[in-house]
Amino acid sequence: MRIDKFLKVSRLLKRRTLAAEAADCGRVQINGRVVKPAHEVKVGDIVEIGFKSGAVKFKVLAVKETVRKEEAESLYEILPE
Repeated sequence: MRIDKFLKVSRLLKRRTLAAEAADCGRVQINGRVVKPAHEVKVGDIVEIGFKSGAVKFKVLAVKETVRKEEAESLYEILPE
């Protein structure tokens, strides 16, 4: 699954366009490398998203096309900085 879609499905970012813009601006890293919106994300990848107020780092636990709001947090595990 593309990283922009994963960020939307997991509800880490509200809209896919925001996820794509973040990746285009170089604020999304997978396993320490800056990636574009089309980069494929896999289980076990470490993703970091940079925001103005800081960064969020998480590990991908599952990749699913759609999930319910209550199940969204089961797709990732937030890692300490």
